Amino acid sequence: MAEKHETSSGETGTLPQGVSWSMDWNLLRTFVVIAEENSITGAARFLGLKQPTVSNALKRLETLLGVQLAARDPRNFALTRHGKALYKECREIFGSVDRLPNLLAGTSDAIEGHVNLCMASHVVTPLLDAALSEFHAANPMTSFSISVLSSRDVVERVLSKQASFGVCLMRQPEPELRSKLFYREHFGLFCGPTHPLYGREGLTLEDLRVYERVTFSTDNLGDVLHPVAALRAQAQLSDKLAGDSNNLEEVRRMIMAGLGIGPLPIHVVERDIATGRIWQLPPYDHTPLVDIFLISHPRANLNAAEAAFLAKLTNLISATPLEARTYGAVPATLEA
Repeated sequence: MAEKHETSSGETGTLPQGVSWSMDWNLLRTFVVIAEENSITGAARFLGLKQPTVSNALKRLETLLGVQLAARDPRNFALTRHGKALYKECREIFGSVDRLPNLLAGTSDAIEGHVNLCMASHVVTPLLDAALSEFHAANPMTSFSISVLSSRDVVERVLSKQASFGVCLMRQPEPELRSKLFYREHFGLFCGPTHPLYGREGLTLEDLRVYERVTFSTDNLGDVLHPVAALRAQAQLSDKLAGDSNNLEEVRRMIMAGLGIGPLPIHVVERDIATGRIWQLPPYDHTPLVDIFLISHPRANLNAAEAAFLAKLTNLISATPLEARTYGAVPATLEA
């Protein structure tokens, strides 16, 4: 039953009941650190507390919720399925709390506020540039933060509501998020000026097989760069890896430095091709096609600026035919 209490006016009111009102929210904060450190000892070190204090906090939370959140002994520690489920919810809760100042900012009729956008490295499309330019010109009281992360981290940020929305590569849509195909980009294989294949005409995929590779960390079958990995497997390219990164600029750097041959979005490196900083290798036709998505959380509370910018970007994408949002299909020319 609800608990009766006397209000400031002398009337009798009713206190809400449930876990949310009996919860010590510091327990959830401690649990999040335990989960992320995957260790009570590590969490105690991070929080600047003694190990028994952190251990007792976990026990209190388990007692309150009536489930075991972690299996632990002196040698091993692992979240149970209940612990994993709670950690997922906690990330959303803390993501929402972190966004409260941004959500509450601006009370006038004018669109104002801050937009937090997460993107995979080197997202290149005139649609995004146009949306940013037009939106800020029409709404000068708005501001932006743009974070560059791996595609996996972009999805995680949006899932946990730490970002308003994101732009990233996805192999399959995330069921908890809204996903809209933003654009498509063709990938080509390239080498740098010091590579033995640089400047050679008439090459075939077979000519590439003996050389070391440079690639993205996600260049695996079933991952976000599956089409690139499928080409590599079909062409029987070397398994010897000279370097990898989750950042496009670093993959480009290693290719230009001559470490090996590697994949890059053709439209992103057109200027590098034109200036001779890299050389495009086969295949020249039917190059791997990768999809880039705009993702958002349907339950995220967006401020006025975030909601308006997301709507503008979504409408701009919908109004642009897919063929106009597909880049790099024709190999770049060597014109300056």
